Amino acid sequence: MLVSDAMTELVLTVGPDHTVSQAAEAMWERRVGAAVVLDPEAAGPGLITERDVLRVIALGKDAREERVADHQTVRLIFAGPEWSLQQAAATMVSGGFRHLLVVDRGEVAGILSMRDIVRVWSQRPAAAPAAS
Repeated sequence: MLVSDAMTELVLTVGPDHTVSQAAEAMWERRVGAAVVLDPEAAGPGLITERDVLRVIALGKDAREERVADHQTVRLIFAGPEWSLQQAAATMVSGGFRHLLVVDRGEVAGILSMRDIVRVWSQRPAAAPAAS
């Protein structure tokens, strides 16, 4: 299976000047764990995740005041749609993150989460038990 088979093509986007609270509300409404941060002045997209929101709260900061730009991840690893799901999962595990932006020909094509991978893999037919 390929990343293109499991990725979500409709990506939630927020701007760098949105508050962390606004980003969290949008993620909650869409039932996703990450939003792509698009900043026309940045070299590329960023990502704000549920972990980033939790960190803001854990540090005692006001999510209604904190800007997404100050809490996003900007050094991202991008997956290609032709990557295998095994390669994507191994990349996430080794990097300690749960979301990969999928880029095709320099454009964001989608996002892949660990949840997407588990969903696809769990829909496979179970292997037949070995004969004893």
